[in-house]
Amino acid sequence: MDPRNALQLASVGDIVDAVVAADRLLATVSAHRAELIDEARRRSELSEATTARPAGARWDARTVARRELLSELACALRLPQRSMETLLAESEALVHELPATMSALRAGEISYRHAKAMIDHAGSLPAESRKEFEEALLPQASRLTAAKFDGTARKARERTHPETIRTRHEKCAGDRAVHLVPARDGMAWLNAYLPTATAHSIYNRISDLAISLQRPDETRTLTQLRADVLSELLIDGVGAPGTPSAGLGQGVRATVLITVPVMTLLGHSEEPGHLEGYGPIDPETARRLAAKAPSFIRILTHPETGCVLSVGRSRYKVPKDLRRWLRVRDETCRFPGCNRSASRCDIDHGLDWQFGGRTDSDNLANLCPPDHDLKSETGWSVKHARDGTLNWTSPGGRTYSTDPATPMGPAPPPPF
Repeated sequence: MDPRNALQLASVGDIVDAVVAADRLLATVSAHRAELIDEARRRSELSEATTARPAGARWDARTVARRELLSELACALRLPQRSMETLLAESEALVHELPATMSALRAGEISYRHAKAMIDHAGSLPAESRKEFEEALLPQASRLTAAKFDGTARKARERTHPETIRTRHEKCAGDRAVHLVPARDGMAWLNAYLPTATAHSIYNRISDLAISLQRPDETRTLTQLRADVLSELLIDGVGAPGTPSAGLGQGVRATVLITVPVMTLLGHSEEPGHLEGYGPIDPETARRLAAKAPSFIRILTHPETGCVLSVGRSRYKVPKDLRRWLRVRDETCRFPGCNRSASRCDIDHGLDWQFGGRTDSDNLANLCPPDHDLKSETGWSVKHARDGTLNWTSPGGRTYSTDPATPMGPAPPPPF
């Protein structure tokens, strides 16, 4: 063997050892993080006894303490509050319910993904069954990939769980959901969490329709046909994806907000449009959607700066005009880390109306109902800047800023 090759292999081996050591360190740090998060939870609960609630408050001291802790940690770690809630529950489980798993994580013997799999499966068992389950499964975690271990733990849970699968399925079916996940280049994932039989029925149905459309001259793959069939079924209510560029169907029409630069709309520019809740879309798609829109809210943008110049006042009631204007400006809930669409938000007065707050753009912002309640019931406060920036201060004194999604000029004055 060439000595140079031997030296290179030895060097690679050393690097692999270093990577393994770094990975073990990550596990140790994850265990320490779990301990700190759980300690924060413990201290937060202790503060409940000393927290006085004003008369008429909708939240009790326990709810306030928990929501303040969740929001403080979520903002500090730049996580959605729901993700932080999961991390808080996982930390509590590791510290108090799965001590052997916590020890293995602290020693770097397993990764956090392995620990999470143990939490997910052991946590759904009765408390008296968890220790035995943990002792039986944990040795396998150190020799299997996280995915393999998850599958092994799932099978063991099925054998161990005292409840029938029917009872457990009925409980889990309550968590069914659909999620939209933005991707790159004008694409997105539409994910559905459904009962297995329903999911398979849907997949088989769109597969059958897709296969029926295959022809010698059909250029689309079966996978592409499935996607087109699903789109046509959900939007038009018909399974005939023969016209890929077709717009919305004759049934229920989706409501989306699309900002199109006026020069793009006229075909004199290739500047992208902006799809609410997603971001840039290609000019051709923007023009096609605008052409098929049943009505318009007039939003003109500067062809060079992109700054909104005007919002049409096509409604008699001013609050509706302002809601439209704020929806364009904010696009999502304006609490740090929240991505809920502004179309499903409340309009909040930064300075409350009863304390002299004005109903104008400098004092209004979209907040989703949970974050609206958080602002009203806890120690969070917000100040509005003239450019639409919201400056938040947490109960612990940390500060965060959220920027408007769309640069806006002054709002049209409300004719009250």
